[in-house]
Amino acid sequence: MKKALLAFGLLITSISYSQKEIKLDIADALVIKSIELSYENYLTENSSIGISALFNLAKQDASFRYNENVMITPYYRHYFTTNEQWNLFGEGFFGINSGKTESVKDSGIYDVKYTDGALGVAIGTKYIAKGGLVIDAYAGLGRNLFGSNSPVIVPRVGLNVGWRF
Repeated sequence: MKKALLAFGLLITSISYSQKEIKLDIADALVIKSIELSYENYLTENSSIGISALFNLAKQDASFRYNENVMITPYYRHYFTTNEQWNLFGEGFFGINSGKTESVKDSGIYDVKYTDGALGVAIGTKYIAKGGLVIDAYAGLGRNLFGSNSPVIVPRVGLNVGWRF
């Protein structure tokens, strides 16, 4: 019973502090024809958890595109500064991704579908305006862990614009 009360108390505490953000990655939308939406929930002043969903809209034969067609990325961020407007953060993430890669067999080129999970890290900075506008930029890399057909490296790069409430 004590454990249940402690868990409930921690849940209520984290919800009562909670500041939330909804963001759109405008760099992905403008440069490589994909949409990435993010939701972030602050646990404390220095930490947050979030989830991003990337949907690649570029055709498979495009010259510049992500390998991943879909990627769902839960992440944890730790903020190293507590400035009201500018913050520097480090991020750990686990991206569940799926897509197609080319495979050469019997003198033919085939598309092979894959689904994998990438563990990685990123760093970035965030600007928070007094009215609630949020802009963050980050870059990082992950490594796919489970599949043999998937790309080894998974990029995590973004320029998000959103709203804090």
